[in-house]
Formats: sequence, C-alpha cells, structure tokens
Amino acid sequence: MDISMVAFYLFGIASTIYVVHFGIYLVGANLYDIWQSRRKHQPGAADYSPAVTILISAHNEELVIERTLQSISQTTHSPLQVIVIDDASTDRTAAIVRKYKQRHQELNLRLVQRRKNGGKGRALNYALKYYATGELIMTLDADSIITSDTVSRAARYFKDPNVVGIAANVQIMDNFTVLGMLQKFEHMISYRSKKIYSLLNCEFVIGGVASTYRMRTLREVGFYDTDTVTEDIGLSMKVINQGNKQNRIVYAADVAAKTEGVTAFKSLVKQRYRWKYGSMQNLIKYRHLIGSQDPRFTTTLTLYRMPLAVLCEVFLLATPLLWVYAFYIVVSQESLALFIGAYLTITAYTYITIWFDEHTRFTEKFLLSLYAPLAYFMFYVMDVVQICAIVRCAYNSRKLLGQIDIGSTWQSPERIGALTQRPEQS
Repeated sequence: MDISMVAFYLFGIASTIYVVHFGIYLVGANLYDIWQSRRKHQPGAADYSPAVTILISAHNEELVIERTLQSISQTTHSPLQVIVIDDASTDRTAAIVRKYKQRHQELNLRLVQRRKNGGKGRALNYALKYYATGELIMTLDADSIITSDTVSRAARYFKDPNVVGIAANVQIMDNFTVLGMLQKFEHMISYRSKKIYSLLNCEFVIGGVASTYRMRTLREVGFYDTDTVTEDIGLSMKVINQGNKQNRIVYAADVAAKTEGVTAFKSLVKQRYRWKYGSMQNLIKYRHLIGSQDPRFTTTLTLYRMPLAVLCEVFLLATPLLWVYAFYIVVSQESLALFIGAYLTITAYTYITIWFDEHTRFTEKFLLSLYAPLAYFMFYVMDVVQICAIVRCAYNSRKLLGQIDIGSTWQSPERIGALTQRPEQS
C-alpha cells in the first residue's frame, strides 16, 4: 500500500470521526441542558450546604494572589475554609496573603508555608493531610477567580451520593490578542464537549481550576500522586480507577471560574507539552481501563472514551500528512469545496458555542462573534502547538513507557496581574 492510499484512509477515518463527534457534541449539549434543568429543581438541592475547604497552591504569585482571594471573599457559601499553600515562593506572595488576612478577618483564611519547592501535588497533599477540614475540597490556581455562587453551585452536585468529583466551567480571562482569543475559543469549545461525556458517564479528566471532590474520596485514594506532571488529571483518573459506575465525576457547566491564559507563544508551547506529557503519562498508567470488561466501569468509558483519547493522539501525529493530502485534493481537483466545507463547519460550531455559553454576557457574545470567522485559522496555530507537543512526547517515549518520574517542581509563571474582571454570574 503506497503512501497516498494510507493518507486517503487516514483522511477518511479522521474526517468521519470528527464529523460524527460534532453531531454528538451538538445533540449531547442540548440533552445535558435538559438534565441540568431537571437537576436544579430537585428538592433540597438549594439548601444543601456542606463545609467546603478551598485550597490555593502558590509559587511566586504576588501579581495575582490578592485578586483570587478577593473573588473568594465574595462567596455566599458557608461554612468555608480557605488555605493558601505558599510553596517556597521567593517573592511577596506570603506577605500579601498575611496582609489580606489582617484586613479580612471575617474570611477563614490560613497561610501554610513550605520551604522546599516540592511541586503542586505535594503542596496540596500537605494541606489536605494536616489542615483541611471541609467535607468537600475545591482547588484553585492562584491566578483564577470565581463568582459569589461558584462554591454553593459546586456543593449542590454532591447531594447525589454517587457524585465524588466535579469539573468546573473554566474560561480564559479577556485578553484581546490573537493568542488570548485562541485560548478563549479553545476553552469554550473543549469544555462544551464535556457535556456529552457527563451524560454518558465517561469523563475522566478534571482540571485543577475549581475542581471539587469529596474529602472522603481523596482519603480513600491516597490524595494526589506526584509521579506525573499533571497531578489534576492523575487524581481524576485515580478516582475513576475505583470504579466509575459508583464513583461518578461530572462536568458542572453552571460552576463558573476564570483563569489567565499564557501571554507568549513560547509559553503556550511549553504549557501544552507539559499537559500532553502528563496526559500521556496517565493514559499509560491507567491503560488497563481501555477495553476493560470489569463491571465496575461503564462501557462508555472503557470502549469509547479511553480508546478515543488514544486514537486522537494517533491522528494528531498523522495531522501533517492529512494536511498535505487535503492540499493535494484541493489542487488536483481545482476546487476549494473541501476547504470551504471545513471552514463553514468549524465557524458554525464556534458560533453555536459562543451563543449557547452559560456565563457570557450578550455584549461579550457579540464581540466574540466578530472574531469567530477567524477562529478556524487560529486553530491551525493550536494544531501546530499540539503537534509539536506530541512529537516531543514521541521523542521521549522511552521515559513515558518506562514511567520515569521527570519531576514536578514549580517554575515561576508569567502573569498579567492587571486584570480585575470576574466571571459573569448566570
């Protein structure tokens, strides 16, 4: 079989999968919204108010830590405990937290300082083992912000005894640059896809921002593992490894949070490599779930979601070949139909995502709509970044397959800091 036939079959399979999933995401999102409407009217859900501990791990976050604390101080949920874990910062992070605590004594805020840079997972584990008292645990990044009802909305999901963890609706703060808009559109679209995964009970990824778990569940699994570079994905997969039929993790679209996007292309490449490497580490670590017939797991997880995650990485490696083949078709047939069809599909889906978003004001939706026709071209930039990340992972395959711990210590982040916006309340 020559390379043209390989490209033909790859292109056909990839195109079919992508088109089918666009349809599944569209229908699934609508069904999810119906489920959400019914869930909100469950008796007693609004009055359910368990104790919540918010953990904020920080390393050199002087530009943003006060903004995060300000957003938390507006929360309507009670009882609430807030713990900032300062993991060997060399800037004014700890001093800013102390001053904030002095000025806002009504907030049950505690500062925990660690002298050694141990990484996010170890910092969170330290607080969980020795200081956290809440029935529920929510984690925030030091550059993230929440609404006044984020915590209370998150807590209501745990009225269902089978729910052990939730993923929040995380959006990128406004930064009207090409890179900023790219990350904003990417987050909106990727989080919308989580709706169908929740309905099918096959979600296995909970990001770090505003993720919430039962403390009992965290104790049962031994808290965060520190042998991968994405401790948040590692924890969610560790939880469902107990059996996702009885231990459900769900996407909570009405639980709003915002976080800063990266500000430079080099930082984006570095960030996405870390995410990709950590994701691959965890897929390898929990590879036994793929195709598993264990009755503790849903078939949608073992026969659909997990295999699809692996298949997407394979297609990502083949993307340059698919691009070349698509260009060949356009030139050889002297027709732009293929390109126009793809452009219209992605652009239409972007518009749908914008206008059906739960936490975006009308004026912001209108502004984002002006950028939507450019989203298709922006996504090519992200494709290049993702391809670089997967190629680099392939280059380091010996470390990946050998599950070699490459370390997970903090590196000083780049922050904007000047932003003061809060996510819109629905």
